Amino acid sequence: MLERHELQVLLTLAEELHFGRTAERVGVTSSRVSQTVKKLERMIGAPLFERTSRQVRLTAIGRRLADDLAPLAAAMNDAVGRAIDAGRGVTGELRVGFLSAAAGQLLLTAVARFSRRHPDCEVHIHEVQGHDAVARLLDGDIDVLFTDLLIAAQPDVVAGPVLLSEPRMLAVAAGHPLARERQVSVEALADHPVIGVPADMPEAFQRDRNPAATPSGAPIPRGPRAASFSETLTLVAAGRGVFPVGENVVRLYPRPDITYLPFCDAPPIHWGPMWLRTNTTRRVREFVQAAQAAPGSTR
Repeated sequence: MLERHELQVLLTLAEELHFGRTAERVGVTSSRVSQTVKKLERMIGAPLFERTSRQVRLTAIGRRLADDLAPLAAAMNDAVGRAIDAGRGVTGELRVGFLSAAAGQLLLTAVARFSRRHPDCEVHIHEVQGHDAVARLLDGDIDVLFTDLLIAAQPDVVAGPVLLSEPRMLAVAAGHPLARERQVSVEALADHPVIGVPADMPEAFQRDRNPAATPSGAPIPRGPRAASFSETLTLVAAGRGVFPVGENVVRLYPRPDITYLPFCDAPPIHWGPMWLRTNTTRRVREFVQAAQAAPGSTR
């Protein structure tokens, strides 16, 4: 097999047709160039260059070999360059996604700070849906995903840091008996059906939003399953069930037919970035650092 330095010598000599200039460009001695050519000719079994005291010319076999190898060498150099750029540089492109309006706001502040720090890296923003969020990350369609970090419970996925911890609330219909309360306990879920999240959401997320029982062990009835968050709120407003949400929903999804009650004993919801461990490039690291430094993030 041809080694990379042998390929470089062959193609450079085919272009320069001069051993001295080839040696200078490649960074070796003229004798090393000559030795490499002889080695290649022994491997091929035919002369690649005609050498006289006055000139160097390619043979027909040498010309064909150089012509065949040139595009392959260019493609290889391009691939190496892209790898170096992806691994070390903060240029090129970064694809970031968000799931939910809360994650979208976190992402926008991160993009603004990152872009000021690294104006040569173009950031593409994509909204993802619950059913394909993780799949798009695993497929390489996006580099970083901002979401509820429970969704990040996947092999080979790096989750965090936590950029926002928000109190948890319960969405109920405006005419629901609980709507008159100032706050609610998780134990109250045993008395009211909880709207189901889409079946294709990650298992950890489903267990969190649709627990089978309260902390004391009381079973929680299941309401109808919603296909989207908008549908969830509509089912809540229709009195078909209740649903735990983050505090941001009060501001981002105000509705006269829904009341949001704070939980007095529920853990907060954690929001932040997630990315593939195998895609921990400098771009990704710098973007996450920018997100941490953005106003409103949890340090």
